Order: sequence, then structure tokens, then C-alpha cells
Amino acid sequence: MGDYMSSDNEHYHEDDNGDFYDDDGGDDSSVGFQALETELLSAYATFPPTKVITKESLLAAQREDLHRVMDLLSLKEHHARTLLIHYCWDVDKVLAVLVEYGKDKLFAAAGWTEHFIVKINEGQSRRIRCMALKCNAVCDEEKIRQLVSIRDPNLSEKFDRVLLESYIEDNRRVKWCPSVPHCGNAIRIEDDELCEVECPCGMQFCFSCLSEAHSPCSCLMWELWSKKCQDESETVNWITINTKPCPKCHKPVEKNGGCNHVSCLCGQSFCWICGTATGRDHTYTSITGHSCGRYKNDHEKKSELARHYLERYIHYHNRYKAHIDSLKLESKLKETIIGKINILEENLSTSKDFSWIINGLYRLFRSRCILSYSYAFAYYMFGDDQFKDEMSKTERKIKQNLFEDQQQQFEANVEKLSSVLEEKFDTYSENDILSFRMRIIALSGTTDNLCRNLYEYIETDLLGSLQRTVHRIAPYRSKGVEKASS
Repeated sequence: MGDYMSSDNEHYHEDDNGDFYDDDGGDDSSVGFQALETELLSAYATFPPTKVITKESLLAAQREDLHRVMDLLSLKEHHARTLLIHYCWDVDKVLAVLVEYGKDKLFAAAGWTEHFIVKINEGQSRRIRCMALKCNAVCDEEKIRQLVSIRDPNLSEKFDRVLLESYIEDNRRVKWCPSVPHCGNAIRIEDDELCEVECPCGMQFCFSCLSEAHSPCSCLMWELWSKKCQDESETVNWITINTKPCPKCHKPVEKNGGCNHVSCLCGQSFCWICGTATGRDHTYTSITGHSCGRYKNDHEKKSELARHYLERYIHYHNRYKAHIDSLKLESKLKETIIGKINILEENLSTSKDFSWIINGLYRLFRSRCILSYSYAFAYYMFGDDQFKDEMSKTERKIKQNLFEDQQQQFEANVEKLSSVLEEKFDTYSENDILSFRMRIIALSGTTDNLCRNLYEYIETDLLGSLQRTVHRIAPYRSKGVEKASS
């Protein structure tokens, strides 16, 4: 006997013929139902209309209703209980439905099948609930499979696939790798959700927001920065600041000289200060027949403020982009270095271990990423939008200076490491190789320490002092982004 539904108490059941109670094989004609109705009503008439139920007699009262339904409908106890739960323990309702509509109305397999199919196609396979109004019972998985597979075997497979994917999609410690095209892997973590991981496919990502690994930016900072870099808002800002619309054709016109009389390609002349159309006669200081009285001081302030915001964005974006571009170029360095190592392994008679070079190279790659993200972090951390209520201008300036000091030290060592790794060490003697090895190890260690110090300052002195907990970052890992094991 299969189950239709499961709740905290019991289950819906049906027999092998699709009915939820035992059938003697008797006649289902109207005569049979009239006799059944007479029997039911006479049996029910023997019970008093009201009854006091004390705490002690609650179980007995429940069993009394259970046995009435069990006896009259030839049901097992758990079938009767589920039926009564479904009808809110209203025995009258159960009997009325049976008498008026027959046994098929109580539980119709065809109706349930349609209900299950609709829910599966709507993507609600995880918890398909009873179709009765306000009933929160969850339908039994095995019965769902049994009914929908008769109609369409693919639906049963779809149902099982969604249940399997629930382990990932409803599990806060398991997430799909965001690689495109998708590699088919999911990553499970054991500790803090705020971390950066690397899938076996090579994709490094933030486990919290599924974007690329972006620390020391918080997830919100990275979301804002990515959007800002992708849209055309800064281009619009530049046009607003550096051009004026022609009063005739309304196309933007850029001023390329000191004279406030400008001409559009359409032939229209206008005043740069107020934007009013004018004639073409003018001197360097005045326009014939035009006296500009619309220029206001607040217009100048707004223009200067917009220019300041644009220049600030360009400052941080250029440095962010410079390190991204450097990383792309340095990524090609790996093949060159491996080629040089192969030459040294053939020529040197001493140590064949050159892992220190590879370690230095990966330190460079990771440091480049962190440096680029640190400029996106600084753009929001010390701007006028995100944290204007968290720090005074004086406090913000002091913290910005301390941050930039550490950032510059870190940046300087990264550039040194990059420069040393580009040396033609494959031509060095054995003594020079030993010296080269010490320089790489020392620079790698110093770069690691400076990066760690920068993270500690960000986590403790900058983000740690904020009231808003939304800005949290993945902790620094000396060995880089954690690789997921198989």
C-alpha cells in the first residue's frame, strides 16, 4: 500500500485499486449507497450532540472518532487518522462527502496526478503539499513517482533530479561552481561561508556571492564596482561635464578653446555659459546682441563636484585596470619560467628543486589580484557615499593615509618581485642561482607579510570599526585561494 501524503502525524494511503480504504468488491450502485447512508446516519444518531472532553479523556475522545470512521469505512487506524486530519476531524464532513459523491471523491488518483504534474512543471518538486485548501501536509515522494511515471516517465526523472539538486540549492554549505560553461562541479565547505575557493576546473570564486574572488572588497563593494565598470554611467558623466547640448539639434558640443562662443556642426552658434542660441558675431570676451545673465554660482559648484567625482573614479579605475593588465602579461611568464627551469635542470649538477621560483610566481599572481581589488575597496571605503555617517572627514583622511602607506609598500614589493622574476636566470652560474634564489624567497616572504598586514588593517581598523556588518571580507590566506579537494 503506497502513501499519498506525509505530515507530522500520518499519511494518505490508497489500496491497489486507487482507493484509500478497503473495498469488499460490493456493488457501488445507488441502492448500495442508500443502504450505506441509512447505516451511517443510524450509527451516527446514537452519539450525543455535545460532549465534554477533559485533558485526561482527550486520547479516548480521539480514538472514539477514529474507530467510528474505521468501522464505517473499513479503514486501518492510520488511514482513518489521516483522513480525519485532512477534514479537520469533522466526521460529519467525511460522511457527507462519501454519501454525496462516493468514495472516488474522497481521494481521486487522477486529480492527484494532475496536481503533482503541475507542481513538478512549476519547479515546486521539493515540497509538494496537499491540494486541499489550507492543508500543509507534504505529499509522499514514492506515491508522486508512482502516479506521474504512469503518465510520463520523464516527469518522474525530473522530480528526482530536483530532489537531488535540493542538496545543493537548499544547502548553505554547498554551491554550484559558477564557471561558464558550467563544469558540472559543486563545492562544499566545512567552516565559514565567507571564504574564497577554487574549483578543480580552475575557477576561483567567492563562496558567499559566487562572483570572482574579490577580497579585500566586500561582496557589496564588488557588486557596486563591477556594475560601475560595466555600465556607461561614467561616459555619461564625462559628456555632462565637458559638453553642452546645441539649442537647435540638441547634440553634445565640446568646447575646444577659451572663447565662450561655440558653434555646432549643424551651424547653430550659442553661448557656452548659459546655452542660449546667439548670432555668429562675437569677440573673445563678448557676443554681439547677447548679455548672459543666467550663470549662477551653484552651476559652477555642481560642475566642479561632478568633475571631482569623475576624476576620482578615473584615478582608482586606472590603477585597478593597470594591475589587471599586468596580471594578464605576467600570466604568460609562467611558460617562459618553466622553459628556463628545464634548461637549468639540464645544466646544473647541484639541486634540481626549483619550487621556490614557482612559489614566487604564484605569490606575484595572487598579489596582483589583491592589489587591483584594493583600489576598488579604497574607492568605496574613502568615498562620500558608503561610509559618510560612519567616520568624520578628519578620521577618514587619517585612515586613508595609513591605508595608502601600506598599499604603496605592498605595491612596491610586488613590482620588485615581478622585475626579479623576469630576469634571465637561465644564464646564471650556480653561485648566481643561489643568490637569485635568496632574493626570490626574501621578496616572496616580504610581499606575503605586507599583504597580510594590509588585510589586518582593513579587517580591524577599517571594516571592524563600522556599525554595518554587511561589509565583511574573506580572510587572508598565505597559500592563496583554498583549492577544493575531490
